[in-house]
Amino acid sequence: MEWLRKKKNNQQVALALEQQRAEKLAIMGAQLLALRQEQGLSLEQVVMLTKIPRRLLQAIEEGNFNDLPEPVYIQGLLRQFADALGINGTKFASTFPISSQQANPKFTGKTPRLGQLRPIHLYFLYIFLIVCTVNGLSQLLNNATLQVSNSQNSPDSEKEYVVKPEAAQAQESLKVKPVSDNLNSLKETQAVQIGVTLKASSWIRVIADGKTEFEGTLPEGTHRTWKAQEQLTVKTDNAGGVLMSVNQEKAKEMGEPGKMEEIQIAAKPKF
Repeated sequence: MEWLRKKKNNQQVALALEQQRAEKLAIMGAQLLALRQEQGLSLEQVVMLTKIPRRLLQAIEEGNFNDLPEPVYIQGLLRQFADALGINGTKFASTFPISSQQANPKFTGKTPRLGQLRPIHLYFLYIFLIVCTVNGLSQLLNNATLQVSNSQNSPDSEKEYVVKPEAAQAQESLKVKPVSDNLNSLKETQAVQIGVTLKASSWIRVIADGKTEFEGTLPEGTHRTWKAQEQLTVKTDNAGGVLMSVNQEKAKEMGEPGKMEEIQIAAKPKF
């Protein structure tokens, strides 16, 4: 009867852990809801920032534990949600309880059988296989297109394309505003600096040399500066509420009030 007693104890522990997760989710969801409303963001705007489906974000805010996936995935959703609201998502999500086995999986040397996987695991496995297949086909098509295109170009243009194809495509697809001369120069450059002053509370994202330095909502009157060695990208959902200066020059509005705008500033070349 010892095994029966252990089984009963394990069931009680599992139920207690589930109850603890549900209670913690309700508290954290209420905190995220209050923070989102305080910043004046709609749930649709958070969906755009996090790429998380609206039903999952709503389930988090309402504390609907049964409408969400495995606890380890819930912790990841909480981290992304908190990051989008401008707080430390990693620290915030770490307070959500997950089992020690999920948090620190140990390798046993045995290959898990497919029958041991839960339906949610199979769902993510299928999605992963589909994405890999699509990416592989896309890569094959791109390579075939490049071979045909390269055979029609001169040797000089072929060399230029092979050296940096991704940069050329990015320059064609992105809308870049001419804030200084010679932005695309390949000469040696010096660091670039921007300063922003908030005329009205606005969401803003700053990327320096490919790394996100800040993303969140800044209140009216805030002044912040950022530097980069190669390029700075600034995006906001209220262009008329953000004054931006480049390399300590006179500050100008990024655009029209209430409109989303993105500006890229490249470092000036050294002559």
